[in-house]
Amino acid sequence: MKERASVFTSVLMIEKPLTSVDVDFVTTLHGDDPVSFFVLMQPRGDQDRLLRAIDDVALGELPDAIREGDEPEGAAARGPAEQALAHSLEALRKKGAKAVGRIIEEHPLDKLKAVVEETNADEVIVLTAPHFVEEFFHRDWASRARHKVGVPVLKLFAHNE
Repeated sequence: MKERASVFTSVLMIEKPLTSVDVDFVTTLHGDDPVSFFVLMQPRGDQDRLLRAIDDVALGELPDAIREGDEPEGAAARGPAEQALAHSLEALRKKGAKAVGRIIEEHPLDKLKAVVEETNADEVIVLTAPHFVEEFFHRDWASRARHKVGVPVLKLFAHNE
């Protein structure tokens, strides 16, 4: 059994900037215990456009489904992702948590497994919008990560502000 460190380490996978509600929630999950976060940010444009549009329709967000074609992809998505990551790290630090992170553009689950091993993480938190199609077929990050990383995986739905 893994010996508990003095700081609880969470790998946090996100696809958009953390809201203040998200930050409050993840920083209080373990009560008053000190928490360190390693944040992995995947640029939203790297995910399948069709699946995003289907999710938008399923959520009744028709205007968002129409705008899916406007989402930056590839290199154009990198800048917004870096800004989202910087915002999220700063928000976590303002709540007193240690936080570092990186952008993951390819093979996110392989990178997740490597980061869990490198940091000796206690858990993985996948904070995402609902992805109905992927969740139905258990192809979402949390479902796939549970079979890969060797630590508990908590799936939470991100909030909008």
